[in-house]
Amino acid sequence: MVWGIRLWYTGIRDGNDNGGKQGMRFGLGCDHRGLNLKRAISKLVAEMGHTCEDFGCYRAAAVDYPDVAARVAEAVAGGRLDRGILVCSTGIGMSIAANKVKGIRAALCHDLFSARRAREHNDANILCLGEQVVGPGVAEEIVRAFVGAEFQGGRHGRRLEQVHALEGRG
Repeated sequence: MVWGIRLWYTGIRDGNDNGGKQGMRFGLGCDHRGLNLKRAISKLVAEMGHTCEDFGCYRAAAVDYPDVAARVAEAVAGGRLDRGILVCSTGIGMSIAANKVKGIRAALCHDLFSARRAREHNDANILCLGEQVVGPGVAEEIVRAFVGAEFQGGRHGRRLEQVHALEGRG
C-alpha cells in the first residue's frame, strides 16, 4: 500500500509520466508576461515528482526579465538546481539573458521536436517558453518532452565540447 502511494505521488503511475527520472530540482522563473504559464508549469513539474524553486515574478506588475533569468541560470550553472524553465511573452528575452551565464544552454522551444532535440543533442539545461506563443496544453507537452529526454552524448558530446570552448573566448 505504501509503495503504491509513493508511485502515485512521484508521478510514475503508468511508468512513463516523467521520463523515468525522479526528484530533479527545477528553478522556475518568469516576467510579468509569463506568470500564468509559469504557475501551470510549476504544478505540472510537481505532479511529475520533481521539486520546484520559484524565482519570481509573483504578481502581474512589470519586472525586468534579465534579473529573473540570471537568478535561475546562476542556480543551474552552480549546480544547486538540475534544470530551469523560464517564461516570458515570447521566450526570446529569457533565452538571451540566460545564455549569458557560463555553463548555461538555454533553449527556446515552441514544439515537441525542438524540446526533445534540445536535450538529446545540445544537453540544454534551461527550457525557455513564450506564454503568448504557446498555449498551456502545448506547453505541458513541451515540458514533458524536455524533462523526459536524455542527452545522447557521442558525436553530440564532441560538439558540445566545442560549444564550451567558445565560452572561454574573449
